[in-house]
Amino acid sequence: MNKGELVDKISEKAGVTKKQADAVLTAILDVVMESVSTSDKVTLVGFGSFEARKRQAREGRNPKTGETMTIPETTVPVFSAGKLFKDMVAPK
Repeated sequence: MNKGELVDKISEKAGVTKKQADAVLTAILDVVMESVSTSDKVTLVGFGSFEARKRQAREGRNPKTGETMTIPETTVPVFSAGKLFKDMVAPK
C-alpha cells in the first residue's frame, strides 16, 4: 500500500475528504519525523513506538576490494511494533 492508497482508506474510515485525510497523514508523519530526529520517542499505545538509536562504529569490508574499513557511528530511526499490532500480524 502506498501513501495514496492509505489516504483513500483513511478518508473512507474517518468519513472525511481525501484532501483532509492527506493533510492529517502528512502532519502526523512530519511530527513523528521531527520528534525522532530530536531524540524524542513517539509511542502510540497498541501500535508501536518510534525512536532514534545510536549504531556503534564497527569494522566492515569493501565488497570490491575486500579491504577492511571502519564504518563510523551513526544514529538510525527504529520502529518497534506494539503488542496489539504484533498479535494482529501473527495471531496465536
